[in-house]
Amino acid sequence: MKIVKVGVVQATPVLFDLEKTVDLVIDWIEKGAEAGCQLLLFPESFIPCYPRGLTFEAIIGRRTDRGREVWLDYWKNSVKVNSVEVRRIQESIKKAGLMVALGVTEREPIGGTLHCCLLYFGKDGSLLGKHRKLKPTGLERYIWGESDGSTLVSFDTELGRLGGLICWENYMPLARTAMYQKGVDIYLAPTADARDSWQATMQHIALEGRCFVLACNQFVRKSDYPDHYQPDLIDEPDIMSRGGSVIISPMGEVLAGPLWNEEGLLTADLDFSVLAKSKLDFDCVGHYARPDVFQLTVANQPETKKVDR
Repeated sequence: MKIVKVGVVQATPVLFDLEKTVDLVIDWIEKGAEAGCQLLLFPESFIPCYPRGLTFEAIIGRRTDRGREVWLDYWKNSVKVNSVEVRRIQESIKKAGLMVALGVTEREPIGGTLHCCLLYFGKDGSLLGKHRKLKPTGLERYIWGESDGSTLVSFDTELGRLGGLICWENYMPLARTAMYQKGVDIYLAPTADARDSWQATMQHIALEGRCFVLACNQFVRKSDYPDHYQPDLIDEPDIMSRGGSVIISPMGEVLAGPLWNEEGLLTADLDFSVLAKSKLDFDCVGHYARPDVFQLTVANQPETKKVDR
């Protein structure tokens, strides 16, 4: 049975700065390679940031010029998939020789819509595919569009089957089941949720899906925001996202983390013999399923993509 070394990046982006955050991503990819990682996960919307604490002056029935200026700042620093910035990241991945899953806010090539997105890259730097968040949470719906089932992607790779969901998508039982039905071995859960209760959710998914779970969050302080946003954050705590990144086994055991109140790289060796043994007494899409009673149909979900081994 194989052992796969993975890494989870808990870091602080250069908020609202596309170029400098790309530089940070490249630095962390190099650190992941030095640590021997074969797969590296970054947090939700690491580029350009998760705009925690900002309201974009959203009021029911009314928008403001100031809110549009904040939106423009966020939009300009978000990622176009076919761009110089992404190609720089791809080149660094190819040089490092490891797979990367990177949380970004993605700009549509046509129109102005943004999507919360997880980009998957092969170890040769190729873009394998992307997952767009199905249902942004709360005021996120004001800045991010919804996606359809066509980006509920999974990948059959030499490391195992990869897939996952972003933040509170992980509270959607049918979305989780859609990933389990794909036979996901390594389940990725980039997030902006730093509550203690998120740890229980990650442990539950590991036990329910009998999969390895990599959960990844940013560490962000109020002082990390640009000066012109400080007046908007007066009521926010000094530490606005304390992290909580963690790696969990299919038996619910914590392999690394959780990491709180600092930046860092969590690593763990995923022993696939544990994955196989975990199926003995529970397999939610195998011998513990009841297809005679329950069936799930997912609109537009693509077939699992096979990646050259």
